[in-house]
Amino acid sequence: MSEQTLKGSCLCGSVTYTVTGEPKRFYHCHCSRCRKATGSGHATNVFVTGDLHWDSGEETIASYKVPEAERFTNRFCTVCGSRLPRVIPDLGAVFIPAGSLDTEPAMQPQARIYMGSSTSWSCTDTQLPEFDAQPTG
Repeated sequence: MSEQTLKGSCLCGSVTYTVTGEPKRFYHCHCSRCRKATGSGHATNVFVTGDLHWDSGEETIASYKVPEAERFTNRFCTVCGSRLPRVIPDLGAVFIPAGSLDTEPAMQPQARIYMGSSTSWSCTDTQLPEFDAQPTG
């Protein structure tokens, strides 16, 4: 994989960022912490070896570190609550919640992790009907 520039933002647009580096891992994580942080069946995250630059809104970012967790910290916009990237110094990586990206990464998700913690209703690779918008009826 080669170096890529990824841009992203929060839901309200207060925070924008640029990550430049090499995407290394792209996972759907089903652990209970990711489920709680997203309010969904899993979180989808990209790990990039590179640099994070806040283009705007850095002053509106807050963090919550789970006290007993070695690495789990949730960074978010204080205006709209959107999850945002963070640097993980001991891994030399930038952790990006994939839903915050405005640029598509050059790689596709590689795996589903912590499946032992997944819920029975979480999306997997099962065949469900797909719609381009909210179905009617």
